[in-house]
Amino acid sequence: MSKRKLNVALIGYQFMGKAHSNAYRQVARFFDDLEVEPVMKVICGRNEENVRKAAQKYGWEEYDTSWERVVERKDIDLVDVSVPGNMHAPIAIAAANAGKMVLCEKPLANTLAEARQMYEAVQKNKVPNALCHNYRFAPAVQLAKQLIDEGRIGKIYHFRGTYLQDWIVDPNFPLVWRLQKEVAGSGAHGDLNAHLIDMARFLVGEIAEVSGMMETFIKQRPKLAASDDRLGGVASSEMGEVTVDDAALFLVRFENGAIGSIEATRFALGRKNYNRFEINGSKGSLVFNLERMNELEVYLQDDPPHIRGFRVVQASDSVHPFMTAYWPVGHIIGYEHTFMNLIYTMLKAFDKGEEFKPNFEDGVRNQAVLEAVDVSSQQRRWVSISEL
Repeated sequence: MSKRKLNVALIGYQFMGKAHSNAYRQVARFFDDLEVEPVMKVICGRNEENVRKAAQKYGWEEYDTSWERVVERKDIDLVDVSVPGNMHAPIAIAAANAGKMVLCEKPLANTLAEARQMYEAVQKNKVPNALCHNYRFAPAVQLAKQLIDEGRIGKIYHFRGTYLQDWIVDPNFPLVWRLQKEVAGSGAHGDLNAHLIDMARFLVGEIAEVSGMMETFIKQRPKLAASDDRLGGVASSEMGEVTVDDAALFLVRFENGAIGSIEATRFALGRKNYNRFEINGSKGSLVFNLERMNELEVYLQDDPPHIRGFRVVQASDSVHPFMTAYWPVGHIIGYEHTFMNLIYTMLKAFDKGEEFKPNFEDGVRNQAVLEAVDVSSQQRRWVSISEL
């Protein structure tokens, strides 16, 4: 039986555009129960030569240089917003007003005000919407959620999240868009802590208040002469101001009484993409590290004393979420599969008229925490999320 077609427009073609393109191309080939098949209709970017090459390389039928023209097309069902943060709100709102389904990269917006406008737009137009926090869809993270929901680790006391990278330690690294507040909104905080905030909310619960600090270690860098799709580029001889944080660290009180700490930095030498959390409960603990994304460390106090200790669960068996679509047990999956799992779950939900999570409402809640930390850092006090 042939699958129903869903025409996709992707706005953006670099790092996330590459990841999203691969997911759309592969998802229906792996997930046999998917009743709708994404059609890679058009990819959009400002540079005509580059977006034309991306269309050919990634398998899109067409390319365009005008996102305004793309979102108004009658043959487009889903608009995927995978551009820098300053363009999330205008594109997503226009797409919602045009009646399109919308998937947006994280964080949802550069400010809480923008995020709320985006949420209002999808609510007003009653369009399906999704936020791309792909790490929720690693099988080991889904297993952690299952164990928590089953009560296996009891009442949760602690969440500790760290997201550590080192790709801008060199002071001669150029001033890419991620280091400019007017484009990115914030630095390591919005880029990395957004993931940890979403993960904490997904696994532990809503955040009530925060107390944080943010720091920019290198305040001037060479301006960018040429960019690439791997976060880097070529430096020029002219210097420019870094207007975002290099690192952010904050304490958390959850509404359910748990406490936590969340830290993100791009100055942790030796750490390339160290996204790790530990959750401690009254009956056990869980540990996840993205650099070993197929594994979940599990400690259960109910185990017999002579074998009690952390065990490493390889979340690659057919009993684990999403794994029936891939390989035999022990044949691990990678970063790109988290996007495929998200797209699969999203398409199934949209096709059935069901709510997908995380969505724009989650994006607003995540953005409120991000903004509360910023306020706390500036005013040096605890900030309640309800203040914003």
